[in-house]
Amino acid sequence: MECVILAAGEGKRMRPLTASRPKVMLPVAGRPMLEHLIVSARDAGIKDFILVVGYKEQDIRDYFKDGDRFGVKIRYAVQRKQSGTANALLCTENLLKGPFMLLNGDMILDSDDILAFSKSSVPCVGTVESSHPQDFGVLDVDGAKVLSIVEKPKEPKSNLVNAGIYLFDTGIFAILKSLSLSERGEYELPDALMQYAEKGMLSHFTLSSWFDIGEPWNLLDANEKMTKAIFAKTAGGDGVTSASASDFIKGTIEDGVYIHGNVILGEGSVIKSGTYIEGDCIIGKDCDIGPHAYIRGCTSVGDNCHIGHSVEIKNSIVMKGTKIPHFNYVGDSVIGSGCNFGAGTKVANLRHDRRDIRCDGRDTKRRKFGAVIGDDVQFGINCSVNAGSWIGSRVKAAPNSYLSGKINDDTVLGR
Repeated sequence: MECVILAAGEGKRMRPLTASRPKVMLPVAGRPMLEHLIVSARDAGIKDFILVVGYKEQDIRDYFKDGDRFGVKIRYAVQRKQSGTANALLCTENLLKGPFMLLNGDMILDSDDILAFSKSSVPCVGTVESSHPQDFGVLDVDGAKVLSIVEKPKEPKSNLVNAGIYLFDTGIFAILKSLSLSERGEYELPDALMQYAEKGMLSHFTLSSWFDIGEPWNLLDANEKMTKAIFAKTAGGDGVTSASASDFIKGTIEDGVYIHGNVILGEGSVIKSGTYIEGDCIIGKDCDIGPHAYIRGCTSVGDNCHIGHSVEIKNSIVMKGTKIPHFNYVGDSVIGSGCNFGAGTKVANLRHDRRDIRCDGRDTKRRKFGAVIGDDVQFGINCSVNAGSWIGSRVKAAPNSYLSGKINDDTVLGR
């Protein structure tokens, strides 16, 4: 079976992280989220992929190339103007010959679910039960048959939502060509699904596991899941993997380092004496960690990063080339590439009233969340970043600055 993955969108809700990269290239457990999806589909037996690209497409092409490195074949279709999911799929018409699977590129799926779903009848849509169905396309079903799909209804008829995985044959393209623009000014795939549903032709399959990555803070949940999955696959019978296993430790660990749990350490990286690491953690290549750093569970550090003396990082994603070198605290945050934290700069992650934290006016549904920080942000010494802050790319903050709320790209705070 061929597999189409939609990877053309910018992901505006993921800004400022997507200002310089496609959404599907955002890192989860040290790899782009799109890589996790391709690997899951590959492990389910799919070897032939078509990636629909558009926004900053060269990043995707340069990383995945023809797919040989991943044991698959990858071809590309280009959506020149991001005008909806139906239009994106239509770009693949001349590349497909028979039944195929379609995946949204911004989610995490298990290979067992993909394999089971691939055996469904065509057309079929994958579904999942959600505690907040009003945020998705909600299905009204009768057994396995789909009666209707309503996008983000105020009063959902069920908690069953569209998971963004589909089985189609080439007959879908005639339907796509008949669609009109939606209220959002796009050609949307759910409108095509409704045509199948109205004819009683559309079935659904409920997945056992699904992570939708629609907001920056969703990266933290996905990172935790995938980090634990990496170690679980190689764990012994007692479920514990040695932190010193050669498969995981490619860099150098000095004497006096304490590691509790599972850690991946990339080539050229050094963990210096006095550092304490609580797994599960992933540290990329050519990183400089410590001395006396404290890295806590489910933290993922990209290549060429510096986590220095008396720095504590908890449950965060730190992208490549970022420096957090002296007496810093970062909790439950997503930090872009090329940032620099002045000595003593702290990122808070908890409200005094313990209520869920809002960021950029949106409910993170998390009691603990620090900040989403774009690329190339420069903090002076002793800056304070409030919980729920949204800090755009290339922001410059003078020493002792207080940052809270939304701070747009290229803002200069203080002098």
